[in-house]
Amino acid sequence: MRHKLAGRHLARTPAHHLAMRRNLAQSLFQYGEVTTTLPKAKEVRSFVEKLITLARKNDLRSRQRVISILNDRSVISREEQEQFDAMSSTQQDRVLRNRSGRRHRTGTVPASYNKKTYPFVARSVVHVLINEIAPRYKDRPGGYTRIIRLAKRRVGDNTDLAILQLVGSAGEQAGDTGKKTMGRRRQRTADRVAILEGKQPKRKPRGKSTAKAAAPKKDDSAGETAAGEQGT
Repeated sequence: MRHKLAGRHLARTPAHHLAMRRNLAQSLFQYGEVTTTLPKAKEVRSFVEKLITLARKNDLRSRQRVISILNDRSVISREEQEQFDAMSSTQQDRVLRNRSGRRHRTGTVPASYNKKTYPFVARSVVHVLINEIAPRYKDRPGGYTRIIRLAKRRVGDNTDLAILQLVGSAGEQAGDTGKKTMGRRRQRTADRVAILEGKQPKRKPRGKSTAKAAAPKKDDSAGETAAGEQGT
């Protein structure tokens, strides 16, 4: 029996298990969502939410804890990824790291760089987490992520796939620009209230107009011929 063994084993060694959680968490903070298997998404979800709760404190101790738990890496945004792939290996290395060998933290281009050749530099994933992601959830007590199960399965072992997504990510905000849907009953009630308040004109009933349109017209030529026969 698995006494005092918390979490899912996932057929990995402890070092491989920790590296998997770190890599998935870093990709989630970089892109806002990741597609993985359902057991991995459930395992990484608690790991990510603990990191966000810790990053919300935004003090020296919390930063040190986040770096020790998550590790740090350079991240490139989706808009800059194509331009980054077109660069040479030397240029990519300068985008990811400074001349001293350290990673770029805040994403500001150094003054010694040519702005035409290097219009951007990478950012630290810890900087993105503490300064961009954590402030969005300052008034939220928890539940920073969601898991969306997919209908398709992974080819090979037929494992369930899922999307691990940050609540209120950029992709979700872009998709919420349309109008919200409303049920039929609520829509009818809202229309009645608007009509009673005079904000909306009263609609004409559909039955009478359709009945008038469907009623066949009388043939006047047949009446004229019948009247002519009676007169003769």
